[in-house]
Amino acid sequence: MAIQAKKQSPWLVILIIVAAVALWALEQRPEHPADRPGSRHPPETSAPSKPAPRPEARDRRSRYEIYRNCTLAADKNNDGDSFLVRLPDGREEIFRLYFVDTPESAFKSYRNGENNHDRIRDQAGYFDIAPQRAVEIGQAGKHVTLGLLAEHLFTLYTEWDSPFRDQRYHAFIEVKENRKPRWLHELLVAKGLARLKTKPADLPDGTAAAVHRKHLEALERSAKAARAGAWQN
Repeated sequence: MAIQAKKQSPWLVILIIVAAVALWALEQRPEHPADRPGSRHPPETSAPSKPAPRPEARDRRSRYEIYRNCTLAADKNNDGDSFLVRLPDGREEIFRLYFVDTPESAFKSYRNGENNHDRIRDQAGYFDIAPQRAVEIGQAGKHVTLGLLAEHLFTLYTEWDSPFRDQRYHAFIEVKENRKPRWLHELLVAKGLARLKTKPADLPDGTAAAVHRKHLEALERSAKAARAGAWQN
């Protein structure tokens, strides 16, 4: 019996050592705030992140974010259909009108050797006018657009789509003309200052893009009949 007890004693010692080490490790574990008496939630260890800017409103029937009380921001590239907007939260972003394209307001050459002359000729061909006349129409369109945007606060509808990934986002812009709300792109067509081109989209009120295009085509026919803008030649 004495021999058997001697064989078992090393295992007993090992078990005692393991238990002692486990107890020591448990005592060294840092106390979690939730383990403290009366504590339900641990305190925040860092300041909460700043919430992302939100639109002022979003109509459940519409896919667009709505930004009211927007203003025009100064930028050398502002044009008849593309311009820098200051949103109510202070951000400044470039927006491009759905449906329409106003002619270029100047002949330009770029550092990489390219220019916008072919584009101007294409725009002139739409109206059947000379390229120089197209530039004049572009200047008139720029004057109308920037004037309306600078005169009153306006409302912007966007879903932040940027087809060319150039940080220019499509939008519908609601402005006031004679104290009445109007879509900016409609006004440009009615005044003969823009061609029907560029991305179409359903209106924020749910009007289908195809239906709205027919409306714009009717406005264009009226502009032609009235010899408005580019259609006067």
